[in-house]
Amino acid sequence: MLSLVAARLMCAGGSAPMAPLSEVLVRDIPARSSHALTGSQFADSVAVMDRQQRESAIRDEILKGNLPAFLRKLVQVDLHAQEPGGRILNATIFVTPDYLAVGSDSDYLRIPMNLYTAASVAGRLGFVLPTRKMVDAIYSQSKFHFTPHPLEAGPRMTSTAYYRQHNRIIDEEERAAGVPLGSLVSGDKKDVVITNRLASNPGRIAIYGWQRADGRPIQPLSTVHGAAYADYSHGIRLVSRMVLVEGKLRSIYDLLYDPVFSRVLSDEGPIRGLWALAPASAPIPPQLAALFPAN
Repeated sequence: MLSLVAARLMCAGGSAPMAPLSEVLVRDIPARSSHALTGSQFADSVAVMDRQQRESAIRDEILKGNLPAFLRKLVQVDLHAQEPGGRILNATIFVTPDYLAVGSDSDYLRIPMNLYTAASVAGRLGFVLPTRKMVDAIYSQSKFHFTPHPLEAGPRMTSTAYYRQHNRIIDEEERAAGVPLGSLVSGDKKDVVITNRLASNPGRIAIYGWQRADGRPIQPLSTVHGAAYADYSHGIRLVSRMVLVEGKLRSIYDLLYDPVFSRVLSDEGPIRGLWALAPASAPIPPQLAALFPAN
């Protein structure tokens, strides 16, 4: 399988290496300003906002590129499925090593989002949200598994104070374990996911995961909450809209619609209506299309 280090784009003459594949896949994420808020400063700024105002602020900061540098270094995750005839289908997805956060590498706040914000951010930056099968694969291939830390249930679950408290707990565990920044990690949050249940339950958000040490999720796939809901336990993991299949880069939309290949990426088969969750997504960049033709 092609590695992120080896996957390099060449200029027209074929002599000078250009950006690694990993850099091209994050090309739609703006550079972070040197004057951008840190995670702590952002938390202070949204502490007095209502939930709708906070969501707008989260969206604005992420789309301005105010996220840690380590989240721009995507990690490979491999997925597999077996066809009825026995042939094994393989794919490699590229994901953020941790959940989306606002701030710098030295001061960042893992930030929950409702479905509207998460879908908008993912689409604008060239990503999608994961499926349940992707979440399980990310967990199994993670370098470090956090211990879930549920906080007391109640109205405070949606508060910025709870966001900060839970983030501090994760940071303390990460430091104590000596986890290198940028390592693929999981277990710190539940995932906001895509699922066919969203079509049959419109206006809802789907969440799944937060695995225990034995790999079993605390949160089964659920659409109990409205799409505008977010609490401290939710995390937004981004998955690149490009998937590597047999040395070729393919659109994740095409693969998730395919009745056969969708089984590699989803345990539900084809996922319908994905464009509705990422309407701003763009086609494969020309330089990638030339290097990894779809056909």
